[in-house]
Amino acid sequence: MRAVRFHEYGGTDVLRVDDIERPTPGPEEVLLEVEAAAVNPVDTYFRAGDYEPEELPWVPGSDCAGTVTATGESVAAFEEGNRAFATGLGNWLQGTCAEYVTVPESHLAQLPEGVSAEAGAAVALVGVTAWQTLVAACSLEPAERALIHGGSGGVGHIAVQLAAANGAQVTTTASPDYHDRLADLGADDVFDYSRDDLADAVVEAGTPDVILDHRLDDYLAFDAEVAAQGARIAAIGNTDLAATFENVPRCRAKALSVHHVSMFNTPEFGAVLSRLATLMADDDLTPVVARRYDLEDVPTAHDDVLNDSFLGKLVVTP
Repeated sequence: MRAVRFHEYGGTDVLRVDDIERPTPGPEEVLLEVEAAAVNPVDTYFRAGDYEPEELPWVPGSDCAGTVTATGESVAAFEEGNRAFATGLGNWLQGTCAEYVTVPESHLAQLPEGVSAEAGAAVALVGVTAWQTLVAACSLEPAERALIHGGSGGVGHIAVQLAAANGAQVTTTASPDYHDRLADLGADDVFDYSRDDLADAVVEAGTPDVILDHRLDDYLAFDAEVAAQGARIAAIGNTDLAATFENVPRCRAKALSVHHVSMFNTPEFGAVLSRLATLMADDDLTPVVARRYDLEDVPTAHDDVLNDSFLGKLVVTP
């Protein structure tokens, strides 16, 4: 089979398409023919060596969707011909930018009829991340107000829809180019993140009970300022190692809590993916595919995911 791999850490130039042996599923694994795989910022961290994978050479990619072509002897819930989507790969398990990938049964779920493989790949990692932040960590409830920083991003545009599907009111931030599309996805209030009076605008729309923050080092003090009493802040990203509260007494008075969330720490990937599948089947969740790439173009996709502006996800179709 053909697979994108890197044999050493570095820039996008270390990525190349190799002809390698097709993997064989273990007893608790399925072999998935990959019809679509998503590109996420975390893929570039492994490639650069900021995170170290299990071994080299390594196939990047954390999520995918396709058709089951073989199953291990202990697999019970899947059989050959099933359509499925998966995440939690590319870390201690070889990744998904390949024509075939082996996936633990616990890491995938059935892909509903009518939902494309591209949609399944696009939603998997970011959907589990959004679920872990809003539902598992912060227990978002109907009629609460959620603030989603960066609503046009991969996680952000799914979080907007997930919060809306949960009956919450949704505030999000994004470039003006994406305001109308985010409103169509379920956002009640969309603000330009660069406006000088952003804090006032967020508070006027409704003090958030739950905040999803993708740049904690930039926005933690802002979050504390606009948050409602007893608000929960979910942190999924930052560019610096440290983030600090500017006014600790205010945070204490508001009884704020901060939850650091990593998708790779999800106890049961398949269980969350099954919930996302139900939402997609009911048209309550629609991942947006911004661009498509061939295997040969994965280096370009790695560059684009970090440097370009777009709404939704980048998808590789082997």
